[in-house]
Amino acid sequence: MPKKPRIFLESHHLKNQFTGFGQFNYWLIKKLAEFNRDYELIINCKDRSMIKDFSRVSFNRYYPITRYKEFRTLKKYDIWHSLNQNCKTEPRFNMPYIVTIHDVILMERDEGKASEKMYKLIEEKIKRSTAITYISEYAKNATQKYFDIPEGVIERVIYNGNPVLPRETVNCKIPAEHTSKPYLFSIGQFMERKNFHSLVPMMTELKDFNLIIAGNKDKAYGEFVQNEIEKHNLQNRIFLVGKISEEEKHYYLQNCSAFVFPSLFEGFGLPPIEAMSYGKPVFLANKTSLPEIGGDLAFYWNEFDASNMTKVFEEGMTKFESAKSDYTTKLKARAASFDWNETAKQYLDLYDEVLNKA
Repeated sequence: MPKKPRIFLESHHLKNQFTGFGQFNYWLIKKLAEFNRDYELIINCKDRSMIKDFSRVSFNRYYPITRYKEFRTLKKYDIWHSLNQNCKTEPRFNMPYIVTIHDVILMERDEGKASEKMYKLIEEKIKRSTAITYISEYAKNATQKYFDIPEGVIERVIYNGNPVLPRETVNCKIPAEHTSKPYLFSIGQFMERKNFHSLVPMMTELKDFNLIIAGNKDKAYGEFVQNEIEKHNLQNRIFLVGKISEEEKHYYLQNCSAFVFPSLFEGFGLPPIEAMSYGKPVFLANKTSLPEIGGDLAFYWNEFDASNMTKVFEEGMTKFESAKSDYTTKLKARAASFDWNETAKQYLDLYDEVLNKA
């Protein structure tokens, strides 16, 4: 039996399951493993237990020292696929190479030395690439703005899938004060670019709703948002609930009145899709990739002062409620169009194309 081509998946972010990179790695590998018949998939991660959910894959132990040139692997593969643009583990030798670019936000925000360092890292990846995949048109356009793409490199936009399947019922203990009123829900890492603090002044005007924001709040920005809540005396209506379980996330999505996501920089933006899978109205910043996600079904903030955000929210909810059944059906259908099965098939097709080109 002929040997299967070997695909090396640089995927050590599997360890970070509460991040976008971690979720991308997990679901892409899981679905690649389900549909793959032609390749040996080698998963580069810290611990063998991280691949227990995947069938028909091989394990390669990730060591941080391999980030340095002199300690790069001596092995050769038929394709090396770097699953995100900031992976520092690279092949020692030339071989067909794919990089998936999620965003180039540091460049757009011009974050000084951090931007320069990241620029060099991404530039090296692009120069050695046989193919580049982007998780959104926004990510593609932004990359092309800051980097020269070598002639002949295959470029593909392959959208991420939606791992959330709505549940009929969710049994979950939620503090009663959180849901004492109809509530709005948001979730994400507590970083300044998520713009959660802009929701606080808006809530002073939306007196009939509570607001629940989930995500790791144990950073300086989490403290800043909490201070804003206290400054506006909204401790009994805005709740920062920290990291939550999948069960809790489903509960909040299933029972919220609307999903609010004023993030200023998103390479893709999975949380709004998760909310749409429950047929919930979504309110998004009209920035970066989010208009690609929400399409003409979402409601958008162009400005982030309290009066403008309140106006957009109230007008959006009125529009949603006036045709609720139609909106709900279309929102669920849009969420379902972001399908990890289809995503994995597109990556497998790309592997075929890259090998045929080599």
